Amino acid sequence: MAVDRSIIGKPTRATRVRVERGPASTFASALKDENPVYHKAAAAEAAGFAALPVPPTYSFAWGFTSAYPDEQPPDPTKGENVMADIMGKLMSDGGLILHGEEEFEYHRPIVVGDVLVGQGVVKDIYEKESKGKTMTFLVMETRWTDEKSGELALTERFNLIHRK
Repeated sequence: MAVDRSIIGKPTRATRVRVERGPASTFASALKDENPVYHKAAAAEAAGFAALPVPPTYSFAWGFTSAYPDEQPPDPTKGENVMADIMGKLMSDGGLILHGEEEFEYHRPIVVGDVLVGQGVVKDIYEKESKGKTMTFLVMETRWTDEKSGELALTERFNLIHRK
């Protein structure tokens, strides 16, 4: 199955999150990171943060703990789910879906109290052959901006891999 490259540039849903102390601190504990800057306001302040910072990979989980349905921005996809559509087509022929590489580019520290809006986009889709099997890579990027200032806070990239 040849990949449909026309999806490159298509948006994914927009997400608004409120960065909260409890979920961020719990995430640090789940990672076994007991650095006091993630748990104690005084330690965060002494380290130069405006509030408790979030652990480095927290953005990949905050949609589950800090995105409230009644606070979401308008859906730029108008109900289309590009990721589900392409992966559904690939899975109809069988195979596995794997979570591939992740990359987090912080443009400033993200701290408790921030309200961020993320807008995702399909950056690339391509195929590779491996051991006689076709692997399809779907590359996504989400840019998280500060709701008040519009300042870019984080660029998050990840890929899903389908192996037939």
